[in-house]
Amino acid sequence: MQFIDIGGVTLHYQLIGGPADKPVIVFVNSLGTDFRIWRDVIVRLAGDFPIVTYDKRGHGLSDVGAAPYAMEDHVGDLEALLDHLNVKSAIVCGLSVGGLVAQGLFARRPDLVRALILCDTAHKIGTAEMWNARIATIEAEGIEPLADPVLERWFTPAFHHDRAIELAGYRNMLVRQPAAGYAGTCAALRDADYTEAAKSISVPTLCIAGDQDGSTPPEVVRGTAELIAGSRFEIIAHCGHIPCVEQPVALLELIRNFLADILSGETHHG
Repeated sequence: MQFIDIGGVTLHYQLIGGPADKPVIVFVNSLGTDFRIWRDVIVRLAGDFPIVTYDKRGHGLSDVGAAPYAMEDHVGDLEALLDHLNVKSAIVCGLSVGGLVAQGLFARRPDLVRALILCDTAHKIGTAEMWNARIATIEAEGIEPLADPVLERWFTPAFHHDRAIELAGYRNMLVRQPAAGYAGTCAALRDADYTEAAKSISVPTLCIAGDQDGSTPPEVVRGTAELIAGSRFEIIAHCGHIPCVEQPVALLELIRNFLADILSGETHHG
């Protein structure tokens, strides 16, 4: 396992080497998960590209630090990690809150970002009232009362029915996240609005939505894609909020096609 101290916060990350002439792909996880959600995508990409993934602060094996957070705290963590690894011009693939981190990273350090893959995310997610209610529940009762409703948004009814053992595992992942880190990131989501930042994105961008996503439905993701000049918008069928778990092969096909166009020079932004 690999760890780094960033301003007194220990982050857990993973660096997988790949061809030196290929861009690094960075994967950023969603709220209430850790970087293991990317496994079924990463194992299929390993060897073809260098890969970086990590647990956001307050998630997985990373420190909680001083919660609640601002989104810029998460952005700063990724910025410092990539600087430490001497990564420039990465392909940054962010899921849900990870997509906001990706947008924030481009706004702050465009030299670090060659292209963006925004999965089941938006320029702004949810309302202050929604996030405040969730924070209040966590502070009073922990994550457990939220788990089943969250899982309904994460995964389709078919996943619940056909993949019950996996569902139980992902439920464990969710409820075992630090409550302070989860609530702290809810506060970051509540306060983050990258509407103007999205309009300024000037790198190739692929926006992806699961057709049954209960957290950021396709029309929400499409609305973000429409803010980003020249972006692509794709829908994955039979998929909820976490395509890297529910439909990793379909997600990977979209990613590979996008990367192929970038590397061949066929993607011209704007």
